[in-house]
Parts: sequence; structure tokens; C-alpha cells
Amino acid sequence: MQEFKREQYLNQLVAARENKLIKVITGIRRSGKSYLLDPIFKKYLIACGVKENHIIKLDFDLIENHKYRDPIELFNYVNAKVKDESMYYILLDEIQLVDNFEEVLNSFLKKNNLDVYVTGSNSKFLSSDIITEFRGRSTEIKIYPLSFKEFVENKNISEDKAWKEYIQYGGLPPVVIQKDYKQKREYLANLFETTYLKDIVERNDIKRKDVLDAIVNILASSIGSLTNPSNIYKTYLSIGDKDISLNTITSYIEYLENAFLIKKVERYDVKGRKYITTPFKYYFTDLGLRNIKLNFRQQEENHIMENIIYNELLLRGYNVDVGVVESRNKNGRTFYEIDFVCNMASNRYYIQSALSIDEPEKNIQESRPLNYVKDNFKKIIVVKDNINAWHNEEGILIIGIIEFLLNNNSLEL
Repeated sequence: MQEFKREQYLNQLVAARENKLIKVITGIRRSGKSYLLDPIFKKYLIACGVKENHIIKLDFDLIENHKYRDPIELFNYVNAKVKDESMYYILLDEIQLVDNFEEVLNSFLKKNNLDVYVTGSNSKFLSSDIITEFRGRSTEIKIYPLSFKEFVENKNISEDKAWKEYIQYGGLPPVVIQKDYKQKREYLANLFETTYLKDIVERNDIKRKDVLDAIVNILASSIGSLTNPSNIYKTYLSIGDKDISLNTITSYIEYLENAFLIKKVERYDVKGRKYITTPFKYYFTDLGLRNIKLNFRQQEENHIMENIIYNELLLRGYNVDVGVVESRNKNGRTFYEIDFVCNMASNRYYIQSALSIDEPEKNIQESRPLNYVKDNFKKIIVVKDNINAWHNEEGILIIGIIEFLLNNNSLEL
């Protein structure tokens, strides 16, 4: 069986070990949350000398553990397993299936020799009341599908072939291990329809699945483009569908966000230092899911590459916005877009994505927005071409997408 190390996430769990907080592992279904807990983290604990009877693991989606979805049953089960004052590690998979799980987790927090780790996958787990309930009492570890670097490390193929497969089928581990492209497509199609959409429809009591499907298709078609719920609503009005409200469109998009299928990216006025309320951009957490929804049509590599760069910045821990920079001259004001403004603590990077800047006009076009930013933070253009990284006359780093993704320190070149 193919194994994925997921070292980045293991390191986060190790850093949070015994920190007196609940470790909450969130992420899209089938991204590897359960696998991170067991076998990866469980093996780590055993290698560190933790006895197996001090690791209490429950998978709540298994029929044999159905009774432990009752919080009292769960609490009593764990209590019965704790035999001494040594540290016990509680690994709870799909905790949202437990009724009133907040209460039982808070009870575990009060015990000094319990170190609790949980996974959750859907909007119920991330609703605002749950976030409020655990504010200051949890450490969230966000897990994503395989990065391109993880993908390459698990494929015995060239980087170019890996890129072509990755932009088509994405990085969900169960998809990656499928033997051929037909199996990958069938798995993705089944996963999207019977797991993601079904879960969203059932949990949010959606009445118009046709509208939900249409919204997914619209967002999948417009990655890298500006849009908002109002624009989608106007589309429905234009075709004569009067039964759909703007609130419905907005809610359906939020359900997709809460299920980790998409991410909304806000626009940030670099010079004005403020957010622009609308429109937004939306990117897909996994491109395989995006592509299967469109039946692998609309394979514009520039937009797909932009989506991959966005996902990479997220998994590296950056907060990411779309940048807007203003230029003034005698003819008035002009606004230019910077694909990504990413921040972490005091570090900031401005990043443009471009298939190529071989032509002088294209070089000027991609560099212009960055040159209008007058601060001293680093400016980068990521290109599709397989090149050695270099700096142009304005000091902008030009780097190929493969090197950008495979080198964890690529932003510092």
C-alpha cells in the first residue's frame, strides 16, 4: 500500500502535543485527516515510547462505534480506559458525528492526563457557535490535499509528467493511488456526487440541488476571475428564474466554503490599506474535483496554475488576498491587479502568476502592477517555463512554477 508521510502536518501535531488544548484537524473529506491520526501520529507516539494502551482511538463513522456517538457513552468509555495518572492520547475521528460533542470535549479538557486530538469534515463542525465554544481552547491544524511536492515524492515519473497529471486530477490521496486515468475520473465523479454534494444537501436541507450544481459549475468555470453572489443572482434573473433569491445564492456558496470545497479570496487595496468589499475570487481546494465537475473542459492552464499557487501559499501558512494597486497620472486613475498579496507575521510577498513573460510586452504587463507598489517587500513573478530563478532590473524574482512548488524556500531566493 502506498504511504504518504504528511510530515508538515505531523510536525504541527508534534509541536502541539500536550499543550493543554484540543487539537482540531480540519479539511476537505478524503484529504487524509484520519490517516494523519492513524497510522502517522499513532506510529510517532509509539516510537516515542508511548504504550499502546495509553492511546485511545475511536472512528465514529464505523458501525461498531455507533453507540459512542452518545456523549455519555463516549465519556464513560474513555474514563474506563484511563487506569493511571500517566498521559493518555485520545484520537477521535469524525467527531461531528457525536451528539453535543462540545460538552464531552470540554470535559476531557479538564483532565490533566488526557491529550485530545479530533478530526471534523463539514459545516456542522465549523459553524460559528462551535468556533465560539472552543475559542482559546483549541489548536486548529488545517490539512490539504497533497501538495505538488508531496505528489512528486510519491510518483516515479518526471516532473513534467507529474505536473500534467496533477493539474488534471489533483492531489486527493485516494485519487493519486488509483491505477489509471479512467479509475481516477470514476473515483472523482463518485466522490463529488455521493460524498461532497450529498453531505452539503443533507446537512443544510437544500431544496434546489439543481441550483447548487449550477453554482459549483459557475465557480469552477471562473477560477481566477472576479465574481460575487450578486453576479450569479443576476444570471438567474436573466434566464427568467424568479424563484431564487440573492440570500439563497449567498448561502449555497457559504455551504461550499464550509465543506472546504472552495475558498473565497478578498481584494485588498495595497496603497489604501483596506479591503474592497466586492467582488471576490474563488479557488478550488482540489483541482481534480473542479475538473471533474466540468467534465475536464475549460483546462486553461493559466487559471489552473493560479489556483495551484494559491493553494501552495495557504499550506505554507500565509494569509492570502488579491491585491489592487492604484496608479495616478494626468489622465486619471488606473487600478491594476496583483494576483496574490500574502502575509505571515511581519513578512509580505507580492506574487504574479503568468504562463510566460518571454515577450517584452508580456514582461511589462506582469511587472507593471508590482512596480507601482512602492514598499520594500519582495515581488515575485511565477511562470510556467522551466527556468532557473533570476531577478530582473527592477529586482523582481522570476521563478518557474516547478521550482516554486518543489523548493520550500522559493520565496526567499
